[in-house]
Amino acid sequence: MRCCRLWWLKGLSNHTHDKAVNRCILLVSPPESYRIQPFVRAAHSLGLEINLASQGEWAISSPHSAGVDVPLQDHEAALAVLGKLASTKHFDAVIGTDDSTLELAAKLAQQTGLQQNPPSAVRIARRKDLSRTCLQQAGIQVPWFTVAKVTENSPVDDPHIHFPCIVKPLALSGSRGVIRADSNDSLEQGVRRSLKIISQEYDLYEKTHLLIEQFIPGREFAIEGMLSDGHLDVLAMFDKPDPLDGPYFEETFYISPARITENERQLIIETVQKSCAAYGLITGPVHAECRLNENGAWLIELAARTIGGLCSRLLNFGTGYSLEELVLANAIGMKLPKQVSSGAAGVLMLPVRKEGVLRRVEGVMKAEKIPYIDDIEISLREGYKVYPLPEGASYLGFVFSSAPDAGTVEHALRDANRLLNPVIAPFWPVVEGKKEASAETAAG
Repeated sequence: MRCCRLWWLKGLSNHTHDKAVNRCILLVSPPESYRIQPFVRAAHSLGLEINLASQGEWAISSPHSAGVDVPLQDHEAALAVLGKLASTKHFDAVIGTDDSTLELAAKLAQQTGLQQNPPSAVRIARRKDLSRTCLQQAGIQVPWFTVAKVTENSPVDDPHIHFPCIVKPLALSGSRGVIRADSNDSLEQGVRRSLKIISQEYDLYEKTHLLIEQFIPGREFAIEGMLSDGHLDVLAMFDKPDPLDGPYFEETFYISPARITENERQLIIETVQKSCAAYGLITGPVHAECRLNENGAWLIELAARTIGGLCSRLLNFGTGYSLEELVLANAIGMKLPKQVSSGAAGVLMLPVRKEGVLRRVEGVMKAEKIPYIDDIEISLREGYKVYPLPEGASYLGFVFSSAPDAGTVEHALRDANRLLNPVIAPFWPVVEGKKEASAETAAG
């Protein structure tokens, strides 16, 4: 039986804010989330006590932690345990870190009277089919779309589908399962491939349905914002300088500030603000992706959470605070002194180009010496099995840069990218009746 772990982690630093004293946050997170550590660090920096509800087969204890077990996938059971805990221990806010825990966190906040987004709004933001319908009903520009029930032996047969189109899982993130189709044949292939990816989903509807929508050409931008009483404060807007035209949609470069006119910037912000209102989102972090073309701004995605990967580090450059510090402060109504930074910053997310076993990434020391490169972090260890999109769910690592202007940041990141050489060895499928070789042996 999988269970939930609850850790009590309390720490103060020299940067403790007086208003944060005796404030307590409940963080609800899957165990594999890379967001846990940044949130814990942020809580320590702000002088907050942080309680972490997570999931795993074994409880973890240490001098700084203790645990209580509940089935995290069962919302009713989880709410019973966490609600009882909240009745004896005062929480000032509850925060879901990832898509899979946002709705549970919102339900708990609603049950305990804490400020949060309505569970219905969080669900709309997580589910691509619900969000498209919601935006359409609100009169916001959306591409043509349909929701198709799919099985391995039942291809999509809809005469209204126009090409090019996009096949999307209803509730996955990071472009997993997202495939462009330019013909009936490629649509059938894309549906079958995406179907295999969603077959492991927990929700029956989400594992048997796909969103098919019109492909929207244009420049793509990412927006990181914070909602307070329904008002959107844009923390950063990022360029995505590489074209994202498919057939798969791996993201590589994020550059801020976005190289865009003020009118274009306001058009994107207005679209994201209206979309938040349509969903019913009122508070907390927002990560949105928009495309801009001659027909205006198109919302591609909008999530009620922070940006993925380690990209949140870019917010330190623009605001003087980590993104997690901003989220925690927003959740308890803490006002942080504004800090304005000049210049530009960016990140290169190192994509997985082929399937296999990661042996090493060569050229890191040379790339670190390039002017304006701040840090290179290889996230995956040697021996880790990796898969490219649309099946893949991990980046190899992240390269960070800051410079006087966005163009210099982009050049530095591209120079670093040319020097980095991921070495990925093939791995061989297990043959029935033969002893399974380890990944290391197969990669040998």
